[in-house]
Amino acid sequence: MKGLILSRRMRIILIALFIFGLIVFIPMRVALGLAQLDRLGLAAREIRGSVWSGRIDQLMLGEMPMGSVRAGLSPLSLLVGRARFDIARHRGQPDDIQGALTVGLDRIGIDDVTGSVPLGRTFAPLPVSGLMMEDVSGYYRGDVCGHAEGRVRARMATQIAGLNLSQGLSGTVACDGDSLLLPLVSQSGMEKINLRIWRSGRYTAEMRVETADPALAGTLGQAGFATVGNAYVLKVEGTL
Repeated sequence: MKGLILSRRMRIILIALFIFGLIVFIPMRVALGLAQLDRLGLAAREIRGSVWSGRIDQLMLGEMPMGSVRAGLSPLSLLVGRARFDIARHRGQPDDIQGALTVGLDRIGIDDVTGSVPLGRTFAPLPVSGLMMEDVSGYYRGDVCGHAEGRVRARMATQIAGLNLSQGLSGTVACDGDSLLLPLVSQSGMEKINLRIWRSGRYTAEMRVETADPALAGTLGQAGFATVGNAYVLKVEGTL
């Protein structure tokens, strides 16, 4: 039996190897749960693989369908006390996307997202079908928007007669008080959308069209726009 007695050093080595094994082979599903990314509204049909190389099928962020992506935890981010889950889908298709979901003691948000994010009817009756993101990062510190940057272009679901929105509306992401703001403007500058998102997931989206054309005014009125001064405004609010 004496031969089975382990030295203190050996016990420490075995414990370290056990902990290392847990970290190396921890499932992605467990890691996402430990990171509490459900605070971003994250949900999925299925999560497979290890924390370093996994797959998330039918990823959802709130009501926004992100599709199926590869995912992996960045070891470097752990050195600064954050869990950064890099996600990517590279198929040479219009819906390719890459970026990261990041959570730490002082922040929660997204980093370096480039690609297409479909919205479906998230902001209906506002006719926005999706967002094209260009190196977009944004996070909340507590309940306050801590930082936001990058460019966004909104794709329109339908064309409104009298408006040329084929190129969508674009702008630079910014913090506006507690909320994250997407101030989007058309090429003509006559059409604008302000989308504000709070840490709780609450949002307001307002589309504003300036026109003196009575025919277009009538079309906008039929689409639910209200007259506000010399402009026509459609506003929706809800929770992602």
